[in-house]
Amino acid sequence: METNTVWDVIVVGGGPAGMISAGRAAENGARVLLIEKNETLGKKLLITGGGRCNVTNSEFDVRKFLEKFKDDGKFLFSAFSQHGVKDSLDFFHDRGMETKVENELRTFPVSDRSQSVLDVLVQYMRDGGVEILSNSPVSGIAVEDAKNDNDAAGKKIVGIILKNKKVLRAKNIIIATGGASAPETGSTGDGFAWLKDIGHTIITPTPSLVPVAIKDKWVESLAGISLTDIKISVFQNGKKQFFKKGKILFTHVGISGPTILNMSRDIGDLLKYGPVTIYLDILPSEDNGTLNTKLQELFKEHDKKKFRNAIANIVPAKLAPVIVDLSLIDPEKECNSITREERIRLINLLKNIPMEADKLLGTDKAIITNGGVVLDEVDFKTMSSRLFPNLYLIGDILNIDRPSGGFSLQICWTTGYVAGNSAGRPAEDSAGHRAGSPTATKSLKKS
Repeated sequence: METNTVWDVIVVGGGPAGMISAGRAAENGARVLLIEKNETLGKKLLITGGGRCNVTNSEFDVRKFLEKFKDDGKFLFSAFSQHGVKDSLDFFHDRGMETKVENELRTFPVSDRSQSVLDVLVQYMRDGGVEILSNSPVSGIAVEDAKNDNDAAGKKIVGIILKNKKVLRAKNIIIATGGASAPETGSTGDGFAWLKDIGHTIITPTPSLVPVAIKDKWVESLAGISLTDIKISVFQNGKKQFFKKGKILFTHVGISGPTILNMSRDIGDLLKYGPVTIYLDILPSEDNGTLNTKLQELFKEHDKKKFRNAIANIVPAKLAPVIVDLSLIDPEKECNSITREERIRLINLLKNIPMEADKLLGTDKAIITNGGVVLDEVDFKTMSSRLFPNLYLIGDILNIDRPSGGFSLQICWTTGYVAGNSAGRPAEDSAGHRAGSPTATKSLKKS
């Protein structure tokens, strides 16, 4: 590759945000280079959603959608007014990838394969003529003295510095290097260091959506088992702090699953101040009185059965041995011999299975990390840096607290599209159409 070429746009990072931004910039007529340090694109994308890819969350009300981001949501309205959830779904549907909506509006490809999402993005870039430079680690952002006062401290961005010291020059640079989660995929937070070097404020990345390690050894015996529609309550110093209902997945060292991931940051904050106990109500639709009646009927019907065998009629079979152990009821005891005191103790256990939280697992186990560029330093109308107008910051490089459930990928689609649309758009096309108008975009689109 000739290093004296000046590209219209260079995108650093071949993840979801980088690919859609490169494709959109090329669709607008820009000459685009995408740089990826891995041998292949979308390595992290392929493992999202357990390989199924939770492509978005089908909440079409923008305000309700952005409420999930808490205080960060107020920054996102201008970007979402340009490309929202429906726009993302239309993008994939128009390119032959159908989707389906599951629990809590989580949206997946009908194929249940992340590869389907990657295939659409790769074809999108191919259609626009995006050039891909893989196996090419970047070491920094090239900065020179500016000739005007629009750039930070009299400096301007002129290109990207590769690890081999070559400088690739471009009119506009899009940084889409992601956060620091799943480092085995190449997401090692490199972009944070480059941006800090040129003057951006970086919030140090910390695990956000991350499994919780549990001290109780019985949890290990349930590894791989999931429970749905349960109530999860978090206590500290004997007081309930918060609760959620949803799904939990047991792992070899603790608990995970969508609901736990969305609670993990708050659990981590509590652990800074002392022990945290998590209680599971595996029968939240049953109050104590109803459950008492149900157990009496169960023990009457199976009066000669041993307790360890009968309990599987009311709890998941794989959970039954743990319930038996925690109940302190003799597993060999016949149901007709179980006392009222034992039955009441069993009811309380089924409504409050206790687990002592140990810690949050590390960044290497996190689905996403918090941290990144502070949002005040980004113009969300274009996704450009407020320090350098020709530098665009998208996806997980931004300090946005993203919940589980398709919200993180939607941030990639939205910020990536807006950045690509802005960075790849000429000020005015030859026919005099205003940049970004439907006529201008159509006339510039590559065949």
